[in-house]
Amino acid sequence: MITEHDLREAIAQCEGTPKPTANTCIKLAAFYTILNYMKADEQPNQNQRTEIPQMQYSYDAGSDIPYSDSEFSRMIERKGIDKAFCVIDELMDTLVMVNPRLHNSVMKKLSEL
Repeated sequence: MITEHDLREAIAQCEGTPKPTANTCIKLAAFYTILNYMKADEQPNQNQRTEIPQMQYSYDAGSDIPYSDSEFSRMIERKGIDKAFCVIDELMDTLVMVNPRLHNSVMKKLSEL
């Protein structure tokens, strides 16, 4: 079961993210929603809650990502892009220092997508 402590830690982690993405914001909103819902349940006889309606949409990217058969692609597929993005971002920060031409080439390819 999710505890208030776990939620507060997850919120702190999201709020401490140096470069938050849309996915980070979605997670943060979800954590706050769950925390608020838990707090409302602790207060007796105030606004009796009913079931939360089922959402008809999903933020899950699904299998739209075109993974290849490379070692790198398989690792990203296993770990998930959310976890891997910070490592890729760190790599790009290092690459701009070590090999600016290669960094610029990668950035150009990304801008042309």
